[in-house]
Amino acid sequence: MLPECRINTATFSIPKFTVEKEDVEDFIDELKGFHKHFADCFSRSEPRENFFRYTVGQLSQLERKSIEPIALNIQGGAVRSMQRFVSEVIWDENKLLHKYHAIVNEDMGNSTGVLIFDESGFAKKGNDSAGVARQYCGSLGKVENCQVGVFAAYASPSGYALLDKRLFIPEKWFDDDYEVRRNKCNIPEEVAFKTKPQLAAEMLQDLQEQNVLPYKYVLGDCLYGNSPEFIGAIEKHASLIYFVGISSDTLCWLKSPITRMKEYKYKGKVHTKEVLGRTEKKPISFKTLAINTNNYFWYRRKVSEGTKGPIEYEFMRRRVVLSKDGLPQKTVWLIIKRTLGCNPTYYFYISNAPENTRLKTFVWLSGLRWAIEQCFEETKSELGMDQYEVRKYPGWNHHILTCMLAHFFLWHLKIRLGKKNTIYYAVTA
Repeated sequence: MLPECRINTATFSIPKFTVEKEDVEDFIDELKGFHKHFADCFSRSEPRENFFRYTVGQLSQLERKSIEPIALNIQGGAVRSMQRFVSEVIWDENKLLHKYHAIVNEDMGNSTGVLIFDESGFAKKGNDSAGVARQYCGSLGKVENCQVGVFAAYASPSGYALLDKRLFIPEKWFDDDYEVRRNKCNIPEEVAFKTKPQLAAEMLQDLQEQNVLPYKYVLGDCLYGNSPEFIGAIEKHASLIYFVGISSDTLCWLKSPITRMKEYKYKGKVHTKEVLGRTEKKPISFKTLAINTNNYFWYRRKVSEGTKGPIEYEFMRRRVVLSKDGLPQKTVWLIIKRTLGCNPTYYFYISNAPENTRLKTFVWLSGLRWAIEQCFEETKSELGMDQYEVRKYPGWNHHILTCMLAHFFLWHLKIRLGKKNTIYYAVTA
């Protein structure tokens, strides 16, 4: 059941999507029509045909959807040819993504759309896959040998879809000791180490420069909310409103403190620096503020209907002034969510939303990250996004991109055919 905050009080509700494997009339013809959009993203007919076959395999009922099973079971498939297509053939990815975003806009575009950033892990054995390392794998909930991708997703009143991706490559992969491994994985020389928030900021900038898909809100968890670079990338665009997780030890004031200029000597010269006024108090942490906030300011809200009944949290919001290096930085909304009971767990968010923004909008935004989590669940369980066996950097990007397109194609069918709840499909391998 959809959370109440996405039905009654939300700016809009996002439809749920379920997949059942039964027949859709003219499914293959629909898929061929979809693929025609991307024909000029490949230089020859052979990769165009393999592009179609690979997608057919992802949408099929094959138990495992890696290259070899697809090539052996899809009409016209050849293992060597498909391996080259996925890992070695050059695709015009920029053109493909631009066309893809235009189609997403046609089906799902909305001026109040939501852009969501998150990462997903892919467990891998061995050390030869591009960017593989022992790192936190969200799908397993622990540190494991895996690859991690950073993703951007889109959500609107018409549905949700993955928009872009970046393979996170740990910093040690750029040491001299990894040079042979980088070359073996075909990691381009121009690729440099970037943190996950930097990769997200890069995708945001690309989407802004394309100016194809409209959106109003940008969401991310603490990893992105704690990143000045990511927040700065959003704040460059005055029309965007962010709602991001933030650490509990972040410091703030409830009202802007008075500062003064103080003179000091350094190497015989007089300098000045900004400091807090003599009577001003030091900033407090978000956690301290939450614990000391009177119950009067908390509002209970039902956010979803669970198997054992409604799931409820308490919310409060305050305008606060963030502290940076002990000085006031900027004023933002602080939104705090806590569990019910004697020893609540607290969750913290900040937003640059206008001062007149109502609490119900923040409650709604706090529940929207489910859309990208649903994208991960559906592409992994139905389309084999985590079943790839490619090791090279281009292969990872190409495989993930085809999964994104296949997932959106099902949404396209749902929207085009006017299905209210479920798209039923099957592809004969």
